[in-house]
Amino acid sequence: MLGAIAVAVALAAAGATAGESKGLRVVRVVDGDTIDLSDGSKIRLVQIDTPELGSGECYSRAAAKTLRRLLPLGSPVGLEADPNLDQVDRYGRLLRYVWSGRTNLNVELVRQGAATVWFYDGDKGRYAGRLLLEGERARRQGKGLWGACVTVWDPYAPATTYPRRKRTAPHGRNRRCDPAYPTVCIPPPPPDLDCADIPFRNFRVLPPDPHNFDGDHNGIGCERD
Repeated sequence: MLGAIAVAVALAAAGATAGESKGLRVVRVVDGDTIDLSDGSKIRLVQIDTPELGSGECYSRAAAKTLRRLLPLGSPVGLEADPNLDQVDRYGRLLRYVWSGRTNLNVELVRQGAATVWFYDGDKGRYAGRLLLEGERARRQGKGLWGACVTVWDPYAPATTYPRRKRTAPHGRNRRCDPAYPTVCIPPPPPDLDCADIPFRNFRVLPPDPHNFDGDHNGIGCERD
């Protein structure tokens, strides 16, 4: 019953979109994609996702730190609802684009590699094109979580990251990592490896790509469809 009341209150607040940005300030950055505001509302940045804080997922603390840097406590914010998307999530949080001055922080977090794109239920909002563009660029450049973690690129699923682990060869000798694959550790040939031979997907590839993991030459190896 209390959950239903909380959602009802949030829905009522969502109807006041035009005035909800006036005088609002940040009182808490919960994690990389959630903030609390001075009017008591909880905001989930829409169309993006960051690794879950407290879960041990790679880059979860760094993502939260990035948002805290962009939105120090007391910062004024603007909120923007998207009529093409849900207004409230199941936890009663308002789903919004968050603005700091002229900066759309949803897009900025993706641009810096602190967040991935997530089109929940496949729904694309008004900034979907920009988010995809910045997400692909951050991935190619190895920014943020793309360089720090083994990260799955899937705009239709939550952020999935794995820590990069140093692999060793038998007898404890250090295994060589080919510099053509800077975000994961894959040994140079021989033997020649295929994507089916390795656990990594959507990783950065540099020339000369000795294993030919990047068949379409877009800088990403073993891409998941």
